[in-house]
Amino acid sequence: MPTFFERRQVVTPGDLLAEGDYIAGENTFLEGNKIYATRTGLVEYDNKKVNVVALKAFYVPRIGDLVIGTIVEIGFNGWTVDINAPYPALLRASEVLSRPFRPQQDDLPQLLDIGDLIVAKIVAYDRAHDPQLKVDEPGLGKITRGQILKITPTKIPRVIGRKGSMISMIKQETNCHIILGLNGIILITGKRVEDEQLAATAIRKIDEESHLAGLTDRITQMLKKEKQEMEEHEK
Repeated sequence: MPTFFERRQVVTPGDLLAEGDYIAGENTFLEGNKIYATRTGLVEYDNKKVNVVALKAFYVPRIGDLVIGTIVEIGFNGWTVDINAPYPALLRASEVLSRPFRPQQDDLPQLLDIGDLIVAKIVAYDRAHDPQLKVDEPGLGKITRGQILKITPTKIPRVIGRKGSMISMIKQETNCHIILGLNGIILITGKRVEDEQLAATAIRKIDEESHLAGLTDRITQMLKKEKQEMEEHEK
């Protein structure tokens, strides 16, 4: 009666979870004597019952993804980063220094301290190892200004829109630079706080109303109305 994943491992729809004398629980289905996952989530074994705890607000890492994370721990040769995933990510000191780490000379908290925010890319991840990050490309690294917004990770494609239409429109209407972390964390940087807040309002609306038709038109109208009211108030 084998099981094919460790408890609390991330599984995706169609993954074979167990075979033999098991009971199909939440977010699973039974086919013959095999149990498969129907949702992305964390697998749980409760005696002979197999469940999948659905990941609604969490992000499942993929190699090449752009993410925004928070430094939560400083280790001997790097940092642990919260990327809104079931598992923490690791950023090696050599990635930040662009050379081998020298423990006697390099003071890691001076480079990145607990609570600092970073834009990074995932360079390695599998079921046996935590995600590995890199920050050695243009646009990556420590965040020094702007507003951070967190939405449901699965809603990021709606913020992007078809062929990038939604996010392009928001950038144009608010004059903001926007970095979309595929883990649901977004960085909004504008010349004025009011512009950043306007962009954040639009993105929150997408997060809340992504299931409704005509979303692009409603967001466009809302932004134009808010901008007009802001301009009249400034006169």
